[in-house]
Amino acid sequence: MAERSTAAVDVADNSGDEPLTAEADQSTADGVAQNRERDTEIDEAQGSGGTEGPEKASPLELHSGHKLARRYRLEECVTRLDGFSSWRAVDEKLRRAVGVHLLPADHSRARSVLAAARSAALLGDPRFVQVLDAVEENELVYVVHEWLPDAVELTAMIAAGPMEPHDAYQMVSQIGSAMAAAHREGLAHLRLNPNAVLRTSSGQWRIRGLAVSAALRGISSATPQRTDTESIGALLYAGLTQRWPYESDAYGLSGLPKDVGLIAPDQVRANVHRGLSELSMRALANDGATASRHESPCTTPEELVKAIGEMPRIRPPEPTFTAPPDYQRTTYQQGTYGRPAPHPGAAQPVPAPPAPLQSRTGKALKWAVSALLIAALGLGSWQLADALMDSGDKSDDTNKTQTNDGNDKSGEDAAVKLLKIDNAQEYAAEGSLQAPEDARLTYDGSSSTYWRTKSYNSGPKLAPYKPGVGIVYQLSSSQTISTATIGLRYPGDHTTVHLYATDSLSPSTSVDGMKEIGTATTNSTSLTVKATNKLKTQYVLLWITDVPQAPRDSYSGAGYKQAVTDVKFTG
Repeated sequence: MAERSTAAVDVADNSGDEPLTAEADQSTADGVAQNRERDTEIDEAQGSGGTEGPEKASPLELHSGHKLARRYRLEECVTRLDGFSSWRAVDEKLRRAVGVHLLPADHSRARSVLAAARSAALLGDPRFVQVLDAVEENELVYVVHEWLPDAVELTAMIAAGPMEPHDAYQMVSQIGSAMAAAHREGLAHLRLNPNAVLRTSSGQWRIRGLAVSAALRGISSATPQRTDTESIGALLYAGLTQRWPYESDAYGLSGLPKDVGLIAPDQVRANVHRGLSELSMRALANDGATASRHESPCTTPEELVKAIGEMPRIRPPEPTFTAPPDYQRTTYQQGTYGRPAPHPGAAQPVPAPPAPLQSRTGKALKWAVSALLIAALGLGSWQLADALMDSGDKSDDTNKTQTNDGNDKSGEDAAVKLLKIDNAQEYAAEGSLQAPEDARLTYDGSSSTYWRTKSYNSGPKLAPYKPGVGIVYQLSSSQTISTATIGLRYPGDHTTVHLYATDSLSPSTSVDGMKEIGTATTNSTSLTVKATNKLKTQYVLLWITDVPQAPRDSYSGAGYKQAVTDVKFTG
């Protein structure tokens, strides 16, 4: 059995110290995003791999709302560890979310972090999360990098189940190629773990923390190419088996049984792709040995990419289609109406067409038939015109003698009914809630009570601070919504409301996965949303994406905000 390297990422064989835990700051007035791009790696299973001990520098006294370079506003602390902190922030100049690493300028690793960030920024490879800025000012060193709100960590993907062979093949191919390109430029990662690998909504794999993540923690390696290659093998192993290929549990995955050693993925779980199983073992093997395999080990990302290229290409699974039922032709469509269907295999005789009328009698008969047809058409046209004129006169007389009754309703109006609301609960797609205790005030029948949003610095669109805010309403039963009437507290340019059908007071899907009932925009204090899709549901999400600018009041300062006073649904 091959010996596992102690320099492998996320293996703690030489550290008995208790790790520091990440502590997030309190949420800001604009809310804290629950974002999938957190940098809270599991340090319980992480070996330092470096030569420096824990940094003793005093922690930075920073808080949500602090602004760097009059541009980057800190929103949420996602990691606070070993003298540095990592934040989700907003670039107010470009109005986009970014990530920021912060540490004191007198920190022993500050210079190495700056050097690593500037080297990673020069790489410019789109397969890596890009470093946007690296600055030392006001006794602080900070590194600004991309933030990918639509990306999903490999950790979350593996938690949902083992990866399909094609997905695992794409992951190891793209990650291996990216790391080979980085090492050609002299850059190593050294902390390549499931939290550092992201997949975007377009299916592209991205790597974050190149060089910078290791520099922040003082990690180094005498064999950086071997360390990163073994880390890629560990990622593939975890994706195929849902197990971490070491005895320590890490990233929500169970480790291998103790005293068993490193066993191949196809021995851990059934139906694992044989070629991918062997590839992960070749990347994980050490000292020229591959457990139960004849292939040579892959010790660099270049060798791993070459091994992947020699494998047969793994194609995506074929989409499954449901075959439509066989088309049933009737006897009339088959042209055999009134005749029995032929026996199978018997040839159906084709009837000969009738002979054309060529004699004098035939010509006379044709002229007579044509004349009769012309006369019939003329008579029919005259009768139709006369009937239309009579009906017009009757409708005029009816309109003159008919009186309007204000209490009369059409069949459609009579069918409209007010739908009863039994319960309501505030919904937040990202970050903190606005005023959850006031959701019930929006259907209490009083216009003086309301639920309100927080006050935002920019608008009318809430993004990039939040994708939206809203309330889920529970009706007394499943109903078809036709109209929603919404009372608002603040007028102005402008308020936009969307209605979605969802599955509960605490929806199991994001807003993007819900079916939209309708949407509307207003500049006044009342809004009517008419259903463009007639959907039957018991739970309705009222989703606000745009709010107007409003002055200071008793509960918040001037800014972009809105409050809902009354909500009524009709079906």
